[in-house]
Amino acid sequence: MPKRIQPPRAAELFNDVPAAPKPAPPAYRANIDGGSRGNPGPGSYGVVIRDERGEIVAKLKKYVGRVTNNVAEYYGLIAALDYAQAKAIRALRIESDSELLVKQMRGQYKVKSEDLRPLFERAKKMSQSLESFRIDHIYRDQNAEADLLANQAMDEANGVSTPVAPPKPAAPPAKRAHLVRARFRSGIIYPLEDLDIPDGAEVEIAIRLAPKKSV
Repeated sequence: MPKRIQPPRAAELFNDVPAAPKPAPPAYRANIDGGSRGNPGPGSYGVVIRDERGEIVAKLKKYVGRVTNNVAEYYGLIAALDYAQAKAIRALRIESDSELLVKQMRGQYKVKSEDLRPLFERAKKMSQSLESFRIDHIYRDQNAEADLLANQAMDEANGVSTPVAPPKPAAPPAKRAHLVRARFRSGIIYPLEDLDIPDGAEVEIAIRLAPKKSV
């Protein structure tokens, strides 16, 4: 009598099926900027960090001495990575207006400067300790908050306060439109009620035909 083959158990049917990938952890976003006045000259960095909901959780700024713009940019990047490690953040997205820094961190540019190489190696090692790391280039006008912090740090080191732009005045509330019935005859619109409008005032007219009244 031939030996009966037992059907595989339900659990065994899925032994070769790869496990579903884990969802990526929610990413924090850090805008970084660094600069110096003189290049090299007095330099500092500014960092604005937002959580996964887009809310600002930290603003970092520091005067770092006489450096080049690129060195100051790397100090800002390291400050953002250091914050992520201290707060156990697993995913971080960096936004910088320094094309050099971004392309070096992506491996698109070689690091030729002896001043930048140790900072690059430190930043690279720190970024590899995260579960998810991404760095993007943005335009300078998209990085205004981090730029302001960097300038504040330079000014404070020199005993100068950075002027803050005054808030824009709120726009006056829009006036509610007043619906007026009118009659159109021979190319002229005749309002069916008295209007308190000064001479020469411009008005907007929206045409909507009213239903005819049954006789």
